[in-house]
Amino acid sequence: MVAAARKYGRVVQVGTQRRSTPHLMEAKKNIVDAGMLGKISHAEVYCYYHMRARDNPPDEAPPENLNFDMWTGPAPMRPYNRLVHPRSWRAFMEYGNGIVGDMCIHMLDTVRWMLDLGWPNVVSSTGGIYVDKNSKANISDTQTATFEFPELNVVWTHRTWGDAPDPAYPWGATLYGEKGTLKMSVNSYDFMPRGGDAKPIHRDVVMELEQYPEDKTEKDLEKHVAPAIRVHMLDFLKAIADRSKPVADIEQGHISTAACVLANMSMQLGRSLAYDPAQGIVTGDEEATRMLRRPYREPWIHPEVESGLDMSCETL
Repeated sequence: MVAAARKYGRVVQVGTQRRSTPHLMEAKKNIVDAGMLGKISHAEVYCYYHMRARDNPPDEAPPENLNFDMWTGPAPMRPYNRLVHPRSWRAFMEYGNGIVGDMCIHMLDTVRWMLDLGWPNVVSSTGGIYVDKNSKANISDTQTATFEFPELNVVWTHRTWGDAPDPAYPWGATLYGEKGTLKMSVNSYDFMPRGGDAKPIHRDVVMELEQYPEDKTEKDLEKHVAPAIRVHMLDFLKAIADRSKPVADIEQGHISTAACVLANMSMQLGRSLAYDPAQGIVTGDEEATRMLRRPYREPWIHPEVESGLDMSCETL
């Protein structure tokens, strides 16, 4: 997708909307970029939502109005189960990338955006199904991943059981600096200084229910993220008009997503992985390199990058 976007000169935006979340944009400008955290050498990203399917219904014939073969697409064919459609497909590794590919990608991307990071040098992960062993779901319920950048580790943790260490931040990111700490989520941010004259800062999301009253009645709208959706779309339209790259350009989405895929691969293989984006390989690991591209179920055919097309994905 990156190669196609560059070849045809298209503006392609990814839905990593934390880059367009007004209170997080404020935190980046007024706290991170202003140097209020000092040197940052550790970050945590995490999710403690109980969002993994826990039911264990029997497999059955698909409903008559669902073309299950087409719905399955290039993924491995498995028996139909009512958990997979329409939304709990994310509980199956055949169709998604687990909680890491569902929730980590957004907060890892937030940290990358905040700190202007490119590709991680090394990715490692451990985890598995430790608690919810009776569910039909096959994604991990417990997982930790470490994304190593120069002089900075970003550590991901998820549990789909138990309580969040901080109930105010069940899904979020925390930056640890020598001068203070910054906690961030879709709902708020908190800056906690470490000594000096700086004062704590707390901001909540500002919902725009009076300015945009349709937010009150829009079906299934998450009202607290509606402002981010608007800013994201405006940024997309501006990039189209200017023929520029949006804040959530396809390449940035690719890097954050691929890093999460590498974390799942590391957990599966039981070893750390060093990805070389210029060559598109896992350095010194032929088995992992083969796993970078999932095999497609016939008659589906995996698209090939055209010969000679630049796929180096340089850091913007």
